[in-house]
Amino acid sequence: MNTACAELLERYHSQHPIFPSPLVTAGYFCADQPNADRCATLIDLGIKTASCSMAYWYEQNLEPWPEVGQLHIVTHWNGEPVCIIEITKITLCRFVDVSAEFAYAEGEGDRTLRHWRLAHRKFFKKECQSLGIEFSEQACLVLERFERVFG
Repeated sequence: MNTACAELLERYHSQHPIFPSPLVTAGYFCADQPNADRCATLIDLGIKTASCSMAYWYEQNLEPWPEVGQLHIVTHWNGEPVCIIEITKITLCRFVDVSAEFAYAEGEGDRTLRHWRLAHRKFFKKECQSLGIEFSEQACLVLERFERVFG
């Protein structure tokens, strides 16, 4: 966690002495600068309240499993902190079973399930290729719901 993120977290703690989770992470969403910066803005505006990732990353210990109550400092691609979110719900779901309501909560593009599937199929295929595995629409995803709590 960089100094700017630590300072934002300290300001949060000063206003919320009993905060929900000792687990705090920091970073950007997405895998490139334009999308990471766009997602940070959408989260800060309260438009994006959900995200997802492949369960494979957690099952293979490539990432720590997210937890309800966990705080995350959302940053721009360059590490500049934007806001703090709290994870409020985690569910497992196959790619093919993601709902239109969840796609809308992700807040990206035109917020339709069609857009969500096209964008995420492309993203997950690229990620799977880099991991040396094949993408399947039966793949298990970790769906996260969150709310902006500070920033």
